[in-house]
Amino acid sequence: MLVAMPSGVKKQTDTREAGKQGLITGGSAGLGLAIARAAAAQGMRLTLVGRDAQRLEAACEEISHRFPQSECHGITADLAVSGEASRVVAEASTDQPLDFVCHAAGLSARGRVVDTPRAEFERLMAINFFAAAELAAAVGERLAERGGRLVLIGSLATRVAPGYLGAYPASKHSLAALAQQLRMELGPQGLKTLLVCPGPIARDDAGTRYDDQANGLPESARRPGGGAKVKAIDPTWLAERILRDSRRGRSELVTPTKARLLFVLSQISPSLGDWLLRRQMKP
Repeated sequence: MLVAMPSGVKKQTDTREAGKQGLITGGSAGLGLAIARAAAAQGMRLTLVGRDAQRLEAACEEISHRFPQSECHGITADLAVSGEASRVVAEASTDQPLDFVCHAAGLSARGRVVDTPRAEFERLMAINFFAAAELAAAVGERLAERGGRLVLIGSLATRVAPGYLGAYPASKHSLAALAQQLRMELGPQGLKTLLVCPGPIARDDAGTRYDDQANGLPESARRPGGGAKVKAIDPTWLAERILRDSRRGRSELVTPTKARLLFVLSQISPSLGDWLLRRQMKP
C-alpha cells in the first residue's frame, strides 16, 4: 500500500537521531504524529502508541514508506487505564533500550470549573497526568542510564489557567511539577526532561472542535486556547524544535515566547497575571 507523503517534512538526509530508539504516545495523529515524522526524518526508529488501531497502522505505514531506514511499529493501548503505560514501555524496549520517550497523548475540554464533576477531572487526569507519571516511573531510570530524553507535552495551560477550560488546566498544571521532580531526582543521573508548553496548534477542526462543549459559555471558549490571542503553531515546526531542544537538554520549551513573560509576571504578582490573562482572553 502506497501512502501519499505529507507536505512540510524533509526527506531523510538528516541523521542526528540515527541509531536512537523512540517511543511516542499519541503518535497516530496531531502533534504526536508530527513529532514521529520529524524523528523518522532524522533517522530514529520508532514505536507509536494510540488507541485507534486503524489510524495507528496508517501512521506507521506512512512513516515506514517515506523513511525506509527508520523502522516504525505500533502498539494499541489506552493509556488512561492503569498499567498500560508500563506494558507499552516493556514491549517497546524488548529489542533495544529506549533513548527518547515523548508523552503526546492527551485530552482537552471546555466548561466552568464549578460545573465540572469529579468524573471529568478523573477522565482528563488519567491520560494527561497519570499516564505521564506511570510512563516516567516505567522508563525514567533506564533513560537516565543512557543519557536519554523524556518529553512531556503540556500547553500554555500548564502554567496559567484561563477560565472555561473545565478540568484541563488542573490536569496540565501537574505536568510541570512532575517534570521538575524528574529533573531534580534523575537529572543528575543523566535524564533530560523537557516540558513543552505550546499555544494552540494548527489543525483542521480548530474553529468547531469545542462547539458541543461550549454552549452557554463565552464565545472565547469555542476558540483554540480558550480565545488566547496568539497565532496557531505549525506542528511540523514545533516537532523539530522539540527534538532540537530535547537533544540540547533544555528544561522547558514555551511558544509563543511572549507567553513566558506572562508566566513570570503571574509568579511575581498573581493579581497582575490574572489581569493580563483576562485582557488576553477578551474578544
